[in-house]
Amino acid sequence: MTAREIGSIHPRAIPKIVEAIDQCHGTSLENHLHKYILEPLRSLSHPQPLIIIIDAMDEWRDHPTFINALAHLNSQSHVVKFIITDRLNPCASRLPGIEKISIYTYALGPISKEVIKAYFRKHLETVPWVGGRTATPADVEKLTELSGGLPVWASTVIALLSHRFSESPPHEILEEIVGSRRQVGGSDGLGELYRKALSRLFPSLEGQRQFLRYLAATIVLQEPLSPSDFSILSGIPSHLIDRIQFALTALQTRSAPLSSEEMVHPASTLFHQSFLDYVQATVTGNSFSISAVDAHSMLGLTCLKQLPSLPLSHHASHLRDHQGYAVKYWPFHVSKGTPRANDQWSQTEHCSTLLKLTVETQHQWPTLFLESFMPEETGSITENVGPEDSMVLILMALFDRLRGIGEDCWGFQIACLEVAVRIDDGDAMVWSFLGNCYKAMGHRTGSLHMYEEAAVVFRHALRLQTDVHPDRAESLHDVANALMCCYKQNGHRNILNEAISSYGEALALRPAPHPDRSASLNNLANALQSLYERDGGIKTLNKVISLNREALALRPTPHPDRSTSLSNLAGALQSLYECDGGIRILNEVVSLNREALALRPTPHPDRSMSLSNLAGALHSLYECDGSTRTLNEVISRSREALALCPAPHPHRSGLLNILANALRSVYSQNGDIKALNESVSLHREALALHPAPHPDRFVSLNNLAYALHSLHECSGGIKTLNEVISLNREALALCPIPHPCRPMSLNNLANALQSLYECSGGIKTLSEAISLHREALALRPAPHPDRSLLLNNLAGALQSLYECNSNIKTLTEAISLNREALTLCPEIHPDRSMTLNNLANALQSLHKCNGCTKTLDEAISLHHEALTLRPAPHPDRPQSLMNLANAFLSQFNQNGALDDLNESISHCRELLVLHPPGHRYRKSLVEFLVSLLKMRCEAVEDDRDYEEVEDLRAELDVFHRERANR
Repeated sequence: MTAREIGSIHPRAIPKIVEAIDQCHGTSLENHLHKYILEPLRSLSHPQPLIIIIDAMDEWRDHPTFINALAHLNSQSHVVKFIITDRLNPCASRLPGIEKISIYTYALGPISKEVIKAYFRKHLETVPWVGGRTATPADVEKLTELSGGLPVWASTVIALLSHRFSESPPHEILEEIVGSRRQVGGSDGLGELYRKALSRLFPSLEGQRQFLRYLAATIVLQEPLSPSDFSILSGIPSHLIDRIQFALTALQTRSAPLSSEEMVHPASTLFHQSFLDYVQATVTGNSFSISAVDAHSMLGLTCLKQLPSLPLSHHASHLRDHQGYAVKYWPFHVSKGTPRANDQWSQTEHCSTLLKLTVETQHQWPTLFLESFMPEETGSITENVGPEDSMVLILMALFDRLRGIGEDCWGFQIACLEVAVRIDDGDAMVWSFLGNCYKAMGHRTGSLHMYEEAAVVFRHALRLQTDVHPDRAESLHDVANALMCCYKQNGHRNILNEAISSYGEALALRPAPHPDRSASLNNLANALQSLYERDGGIKTLNKVISLNREALALRPTPHPDRSTSLSNLAGALQSLYECDGGIRILNEVVSLNREALALRPTPHPDRSMSLSNLAGALHSLYECDGSTRTLNEVISRSREALALCPAPHPHRSGLLNILANALRSVYSQNGDIKALNESVSLHREALALHPAPHPDRFVSLNNLAYALHSLHECSGGIKTLNEVISLNREALALCPIPHPCRPMSLNNLANALQSLYECSGGIKTLSEAISLHREALALRPAPHPDRSLLLNNLAGALQSLYECNSNIKTLTEAISLNREALTLCPEIHPDRSMTLNNLANALQSLHKCNGCTKTLDEAISLHHEALTLRPAPHPDRPQSLMNLANAFLSQFNQNGALDDLNESISHCRELLVLHPPGHRYRKSLVEFLVSLLKMRCEAVEDDRDYEEVEDLRAELDVFHRERANR
């Protein structure tokens, strides 16, 4: 259809379209898009891309396949672009593969009042008014208000006024509409319009009854039928069908295809989805409510009743249209319109009708089905089915044939299996096939409902097996896998718990040396990892690690899944490292990731993932040891991975973040502003790959905000800081309670607001930061691994408040929070040195208040321990050296002990070594050391430090001259 439109608008594209007709038979949808659309448009050589608009994409049953196929046109946006309207945002729909498509989403708001008003003014002039009556300006204003900016409401009003479906003149219908007090923006304004329209279209109870029968049948109808054939299947007299069709044209928003106007079409091809939603809504008091289940039941039964009267010929071309429809669709309608439970199914007329079918009819049907569905398919499918075999075996044979054809037959595959399990609900294998069909469709469409159906079906298959059945472990895995798919979409804890239980039971049925034990270990470990990520708990994490270690031991080189087990174990150990900070654990993580990478040489499809994992682990290692060599490898591995993942590769955004974070670390290490600017640029690219409401937009917002925060700390630009706050506010809005990332988002926004307070003051800004920190902390009770960080940050904000209000209670609370944080950071915890540093700083503030020597001694002791945990070249060693220098200076000022001043000078000298000439902090450190040396000269009345002081002053003079020249 799209190619036909292209050819009618651009005749020069027709030769390429003709080529496509000759070349594309039986090929993929991607190839169809390339041949029918891309190549014809390329042949036009237009300087600008052609825009193709597709409306109501979600109303097309196979839209997921089409959306995924668009990924192949990502690099052709200079030739063609698509504008697609959809009631569901594709980025938020969990549609598999959506992340591979270059897609930008925009919320379609209501049409402006001016546009709606202009529409009414134009189209009200076309209404066949009688008696000189017409719409007044007040009517136009009222209609515009009632529309709520919804075009379908406006077009329906015009259709009702223009259509001669009742004795009422248009002005009476208009008076009734404008007399409504319900706006479309309300809960049922559009439904109220439909109710009034249907009441006028079908005023009598008998008319309404026949309308409901007609619409119910067309809602589930799968393809157009002539009125006579439709009459046979629906039981509605032909003359009533014509009358109902004419009346319903008032509500049609789409025209029937040319040359088929007289046919009865599926309702979805003629009516707006809002109308179909209204008539299928189970709302109390809706007299026009239709049950799709009942409609399927009715059509399914009448289709079944056609089978005994089929002609003896085995050629579908000899069938009348209603017979062909019955042959093709009876399983579909029966599966949708009857209960699955055998005890209920056996009471239905559908069951008794099937049982009455002769053996000849049962064997004739599948042959006719295949020929009518796929004329190119020849041969009987019942050649291996005995004359006395049941319909179940016939349905299974047909399912097997359809399965070999491809995904396009999914609905018919499901229908065959659904009917089979109704006839015989005791065959676990059939139930398993059915579950796999639902799960496959879940993978294809991202539909939670499909995964839920799969879980229900797999549970039934499991109940049919005894505890010692040889396939029980596999059935348990089927249940658990479907439940994990559900959990990833709805996040329900009870679903995850059931999955874990099923995986655990399956593992118990596969003791060593069962060949599938490693797979069971892997699956249970992954499910428990999800539980840990949700709730924390070191016991859960240790179990994950134990299971992964056992799985790895069962997969020695060259086992094909060894690299997967290496990656899984490394990921679990990385989580453990983030809890307790053991460097030995981190070294094992790096080692495992290196081995996994070695098993995935180019062009292994998972090489980029292994590079990403290794780069992430190495960055954690760099944060421990501060090694420039380690950091350089992080950057090198990240760049290699990025080269393997060009846009729109789904892993690209994650790799951009890893590289950007590494470059920010380069900046932190040596003050390289170019590295920081590249970091910001990479984070901006990652954010552009996640337009709202992409599920990963939150992460990209946070990362960009963090990089910009570093840029602000370097340049001090308030504009940059305001962008940081704006990004953090957007990220927080994406994390409503009980989103698991809300605490971190609260923390990030609070930190940014605290920086704003430090720049421009404003107690209101600081108060908001403290409030956000308190909310974040309340959401992370012990023993959550993030609690210590949140305690530290709240304490820091309270210390800032203390510096503003000098309230000792505020400082005391800050110290208390820091002490709690320290108890949560044992000796090997990666945040222990930071926590020691924060508590020491708070105690120094307390010492300034109370002058207590004991308080200052504790602060110095804590600073010493922090420094020990930050050996050179740790990136935070300079911070600890500076803090110790200041603390010893305070002690010297209090007691005059020269040893304390000497300690301060010693630490300051080491700081200068770590900040060579050219470093942005060098000048302030030189000035600090000069002041310390002058103090010592005065204290000892000795000029031995003057020579060093003069050298340092000379360096400052050079700095001042260079700045003046700039």
